[in-house]
Amino acid sequence: MFRRRTTPETADVPAEGAADDDLRPARKGRPTPKRSEAEKARKQRVRPALNRREAMRRDRERMREERARTRQAMNTGDEKHYLGRDQGEVRRFVRNYVDSRRTVAEFFLPLILVILLTSLIGVPVVQLASTIIWLGVMVLLIVDLTILGVRVKREVRKRFPDDPGKGHVLYAITRTTQLRRLRLPKPQVKPGTLV
Repeated sequence: MFRRRTTPETADVPAEGAADDDLRPARKGRPTPKRSEAEKARKQRVRPALNRREAMRRDRERMREERARTRQAMNTGDEKHYLGRDQGEVRRFVRNYVDSRRTVAEFFLPLILVILLTSLIGVPVVQLASTIIWLGVMVLLIVDLTILGVRVKREVRKRFPDDPGKGHVLYAITRTTQLRRLRLPKPQVKPGTLV
């Protein structure tokens, strides 16, 4: 009653598109997970959190693993797993721009430590000298960071005209005030390299 009836002309002609689709395997659109990851995910699905404390413990464990994966990516240079603030072509350029220059800001923390230790000496002349040096370093730091901010903004506008340019100067300043060895993501260019 509701069946479609075939006519003698359409019964003999096979559908051309259907034959091609049957030969091609279906794709799932994502890579196959490793066996250990698949088993871990399956166990978590089978064993749901019993109470709030257990759920919080699992969330902490998951966040710890995610942070470790992000840190590893930042050490090795795997940009897919960087934090959101470090991703993108513009941020890579800003990092390389900062890492290719020696600035007063990168030596600021060691200088302040030396100045602090010399100010603890009981000799008034040494304390006065350390205070004057501290003021000089602060003025140099402010001038250095201002020049860096102007240059970064100008270079970003010139190289990436479509970029809105928000936050790049602050990103450059926070990166340049860190010690070079402690910067994450790790520097990929040496000082003195033209970027």
